[in-house]
Amino acid sequence: MKISKIFLSLAGAIAILSTTTYYYVFILGAPQLDPPQKQADTGLKFQIETFNSQAMGTVRQYGVILPPNYQKNPQTRYPVIFLLHGGHDDARAYADKYAIISVLHELYKTGKLPPSIIITPDGNDNRGSSPLYDPDYYDGTNGKIAALIGLELVQVVKSRYRTLEQPQFWALGGLSSGGWGAFNIGLRYLNNFNILFSHSGYFTDNSGAQNSPLQIVQQLSIVDKKRLRIYLDAGLNDSNLLASTKAFHQVLNKLNIANVFYAFPGGHGLSGADIGWNYFHKHLKDSLSYVGEQFKAAKK
Repeated sequence: MKISKIFLSLAGAIAILSTTTYYYVFILGAPQLDPPQKQADTGLKFQIETFNSQAMGTVRQYGVILPPNYQKNPQTRYPVIFLLHGGHDDARAYADKYAIISVLHELYKTGKLPPSIIITPDGNDNRGSSPLYDPDYYDGTNGKIAALIGLELVQVVKSRYRTLEQPQFWALGGLSSGGWGAFNIGLRYLNNFNILFSHSGYFTDNSGAQNSPLQIVQQLSIVDKKRLRIYLDAGLNDSNLLASTKAFHQVLNKLNIANVFYAFPGGHGLSGADIGWNYFHKHLKDSLSYVGEQFKAAKK
């Protein structure tokens, strides 16, 4: 009898801990207990900029990291990478949480990524950022986020910075719900983005098939399918997201769309070398190296 009570108490404690942990990570968007280290003295600077958005009817923010020596090379034009955040995040997330500047510094130093203009949009809709729901990365009742990012912000970036114009030099990617957003938006704007990537994202959305990349990609023309270059990864701990990513990868293979897919240890969570912010920090090096390969191939 005593053993049964101890077992039940232990099981109850584990259940409470699991529920609390889930709430802490996925609902509250709690800080990482062991965030990735930010490298100092990289020479790179993250800054927030604003623009007047007609799509959203308000002033919007985006983050930008210009390539090394941007000001010293006034005749040089650069490729562009948009990075979409996940739920309960904003335009600062890649700099503040995922140490993107350290990633870029390493990739530039090793030559795995050509110097690029990095843009981190605020992907939140009219409801604002909340721990209770993911952003609506589409044009719907909560705002025209797809038009904001896939069309309007592209034109803002082209007008403000020295960009390469062709879509093979433009990449759009994201993590978690930002991974879904990158494909939901990118597949609609292939005249602006030819390279798409996702980290532990998903590829169907409960708003319907119209916002499910799994459905959209199958409706593309042969020409558009040939233009696409896709990187996918998912954490082994994120079983549902892993399954969704793998299913999308299999569809891409059937459609003969160029893509790579990796299942890595870890995923969403609180702490650990392969967990949470550390997972995304580590594997941004993989996705951006892939993007770098595509930029180099396009230049040839």
